[in-house]
Amino acid sequence: MNIVRTAMLLAFMTALFMGVGLLIGGKGGMMIALLVAIAMNFFSYWNSDRMVLSMYGAKEVDERSAPEYYGIVRDLAKRAGLPMPRVFVINSDQPNAFATGRNPQNAAVAASTGLLQALSYEEVAGVMAHELAHIQNRDTLTMTLTATIAGAISMLANFAMFFGGGNRENNNPLGFIGVLIAMIVAPFAAMLVQMAISRTREYSADKRGAEICGNPLWLSSALKKIAVAAGRVPNDEAERNPATAHMFIINPLSGERMDNLFSTHPNTENRIAALEEMARGMQARSTEPVRADNPVRKSRSVPTTGWGRGGSEPPKGPWS
Repeated sequence: MNIVRTAMLLAFMTALFMGVGLLIGGKGGMMIALLVAIAMNFFSYWNSDRMVLSMYGAKEVDERSAPEYYGIVRDLAKRAGLPMPRVFVINSDQPNAFATGRNPQNAAVAASTGLLQALSYEEVAGVMAHELAHIQNRDTLTMTLTATIAGAISMLANFAMFFGGGNRENNNPLGFIGVLIAMIVAPFAAMLVQMAISRTREYSADKRGAEICGNPLWLSSALKKIAVAAGRVPNDEAERNPATAHMFIINPLSGERMDNLFSTHPNTENRIAALEEMARGMQARSTEPVRADNPVRKSRSVPTTGWGRGGSEPPKGPWS
């Protein structure tokens, strides 16, 4: 089903891109736009993870350089039945995280230094489980390709006035009106599709992430902290590349707090409410209460005898 949805989304975005080319340059412009869209889709499919990670200056870590963080991802991936993704750290004071990659076999997760320093072990686990859910749902490919084409549509529309939209040679019957449509309507439509896709998938990733880590309250507690800090601490790289904002667990840009058509993320309070409701449902089906903290483990070191169940403790990690 995810493959079908991805194919339909790419077909729509490609058609929209071709439509912009038609409005600007007639049939010739449409064919050029089609070739460009195919080339962009191909390039993004194979290089989306490297592009985003490089954009944010992410550095790869392993079990030796970041034992706790790496161990969390390793154990969660095992619980989810996923291949071990590559693990990265972003040097940013804003607590945030994202996942990228074309499929589970070629995926990566990245967390900021601000997130690793501000959140507890359980909260980091909730966040990384959310990112692994995106990988498992193959959201990373869809969202990256959508961002690429949406950005290209906006760029093409910005150049619309430099092309002859009203002459007869380009077979554009709408003339200057077509150019105006390309400039205004097409980028707006692409933005709406991008945001709608992102918002829907965040709720899905929250639910699946809570299932992976085993405790919805870990993620809800993390979302509370991240949302507050993200509103106070700027993410300069994200501000320079707003097309990637929807990839983060919380919108890294200033503003965008409302749960409406123009938000890249659902309202955080709504996400927290959904997770708390999920926790109540889990508690009703269990004899043991679901708690925000880990009642067995009070330290931040990674358990080695089961997820969140205590055990011997390895060396401290980057946020100890």
